[in-house]
Amino acid sequence: MAVAVGIDVAKETHWVEIKVAETGQVLTSHPVANTAPAIAELIEEVQAAEVEHGPVRVGLELLGGVATLVEVMLLQAGLRVLHVPGVKVSEARRGTVGGEQKSDPKDARVIADQVRMHDDFRELTTMREDDVELRLLVGRRSDIVADQTRRAARLRELLASIHPQLEATVDVTSKTGLWLLTRYVSPGEIRGAGRRRLVTHLSRLKNIKNTVITSITEAALEAAQAQQIAVPGEAVTAELIRGLAVEMLAGRDQLARIDKHIAGVLERHPDAALIRSLPGMGATLTAELLAITGGIDRYPDGDHLAAAAGIAPVRKQSGKVSYLRRARGGDKALKRVFYQSAFIAVGCDPTSKPSSPSPAAASTSCTRSCAPGSPTTTATAPPLDTLIRERTCGGSAVVITHSSMCRSGLGCLRRSSR
Repeated sequence: MAVAVGIDVAKETHWVEIKVAETGQVLTSHPVANTAPAIAELIEEVQAAEVEHGPVRVGLELLGGVATLVEVMLLQAGLRVLHVPGVKVSEARRGTVGGEQKSDPKDARVIADQVRMHDDFRELTTMREDDVELRLLVGRRSDIVADQTRRAARLRELLASIHPQLEATVDVTSKTGLWLLTRYVSPGEIRGAGRRRLVTHLSRLKNIKNTVITSITEAALEAAQAQQIAVPGEAVTAELIRGLAVEMLAGRDQLARIDKHIAGVLERHPDAALIRSLPGMGATLTAELLAITGGIDRYPDGDHLAAAAGIAPVRKQSGKVSYLRRARGGDKALKRVFYQSAFIAVGCDPTSKPSSPSPAAASTSCTRSCAPGSPTTTATAPPLDTLIRERTCGGSAVVITHSSMCRSGLGCLRRSSR
């Protein structure tokens, strides 16, 4: 016989149900605190059930976050841990007595039943330190980008309400435009400062060309001279804009530091060089792909990865009718990485140069071409012949080839058996 364990993960208290896989007999069902000593007691309980009833399979619905501690401790104890997707748990719960009624004990029971009935759930393995770092850094970077987008929209809205010509003529989301708005916003402030003080203020910003300073100064003065009226609430609005400009400049610095950290992690990651050699894959998209997948060795071949992203066709068969249709599911974040890299690759110019020498440049920069016969190299990556690496998967040697990945058009990693 065997044992199925379902764990409904929560922030403070998990709920665990242990049952015999063949008969469905419930051995125990109880809460477990999300602390190391309580989880250690749970592991001892599971190991005792394994000695008495046979091999154990543990199902987790949630991965990462509040589930990190229990996941790591179960794997370090040598237990077989499976990921039961939340969609599967939700669908199965609706088919039980009570329908949509939800509770922690019920979810744990459903997870244990799913582990009993299915043998094709993805088995979890201990993540490498580099993959964990990338996941954390990419998550933080996404948060900052979202905050920057929100701040930019709010800043433009506020500026257009008191000084619309300045908002229209000056790129207020650029580094120089934001630096201007940290001190001078309203037409009266800009007219009172004059050309000399504006130039002095902008000159305090490092690595800015004099032509840029001159153009922004002239545009700001022209906009201020064109508007001689002060609108109601101008002073408070200008103060809010100055605060948003300071926050956006700080956000730019945070993004630069995170991109530098990501570049350092990618330099030592075993899969980064191969993925970055693909058309359209810059440092940011490479980091996002590795953060989402946890490493390309988690998938047996490119077909599994494409299916996980929802870009592989889905077979529908009923009676004598059989056809392929477009997938409607899949990991949306993974799908976005593939489509964005494909769009960048399609727009590549074979003679173009990298837009930024920094390895942490934005992933939208085109640094390579996928045109037939053109070299597919990067400024930092070694020749592609050295990037073809052999791996061992399930005891059989496989080779990851760049050409099959380029032919896929969406960056699907395909492995051909040797």
